[in-house]
Amino acid sequence: MNSIDKAVVMEPVTWRDFVQLAKPGIIFSNLITAFGGFWVASRWDIDWALLVFMIIGTILVIGSGCVLNNYLDRDMDTKMARTKKRALPTGKMEPNVVLWYGIVMGIVGMSVLWFLVTPLSALLGLLGLFVYVWIYTAWFKRTSVWSTVVGAISGAVPPIIGYCAVNEQLDAGAWILFAILFLWQMPHFWALGIRRMEEYRAAGFPLLPVVRGSFVTKISMMRYVVLLVPTSALLYLYGYVGMIYLVAAIVMGIYWAYLCLKGFSAKDEEAWAKKTFIFSINYLTILFLIIVIDTVHV
Repeated sequence: MNSIDKAVVMEPVTWRDFVQLAKPGIIFSNLITAFGGFWVASRWDIDWALLVFMIIGTILVIGSGCVLNNYLDRDMDTKMARTKKRALPTGKMEPNVVLWYGIVMGIVGMSVLWFLVTPLSALLGLLGLFVYVWIYTAWFKRTSVWSTVVGAISGAVPPIIGYCAVNEQLDAGAWILFAILFLWQMPHFWALGIRRMEEYRAAGFPLLPVVRGSFVTKISMMRYVVLLVPTSALLYLYGYVGMIYLVAAIVMGIYWAYLCLKGFSAKDEEAWAKKTFIFSINYLTILFLIIVIDTVHV
């Protein structure tokens, strides 16, 4: 162990380390979709107390998944430049502490959703947590080229947690929101995979770009984006949102497809992947903000 590593280990653990383990960026992006799902189901007739409890429970459940993901990936994280300085790979935090932190957070989050929101929201949270931690992180992420598709199931759960907090049923609105988030994730994460391909290869993750190459990955990205355009329009066709949303969803979807198409002729593949990845984040954020603004009133 060199002097830099020793210095990292000797640093005291702070509350910021616990916050970073829960990946606040991931929590925030998922919370936007959960909020959007809640708002669509409420149709502007908002139960503010229910909304607050849904947010708290969802934050804790998602945070639990991220913490347990850090725990399970601690050996792999030492091999990647963007993750090797995290608290677990550096030895700053004890694995058992992180494990119990994640478990307790999950139990509290599930309890909030079950007792203060709806049992269905809690069950959906449990499903998302199980798929993300045990099916995706512990199994598929290390063994299958289709790990991203499996992980997308858990990533598509937050909006229906919010939706079912109000409606308490998996109706058309819930499934449309699930489909939008499911389709969004593949081109989003594969853009990151192309950008960080060599890091994933070194860590031993069989991500699609690593196993099949960037050309095949770009074709797959294009397929999902093309499917996303008509799927996103279903919220309008089923009467949940207005024309502003429809126009924005179609325009942004077509532009994303255009970006994917440009990837086949990109001279700087890493720059293209970065641009596409950033746009995917902006797409989701803007889409759900417009969903909230343009939700049809009761």
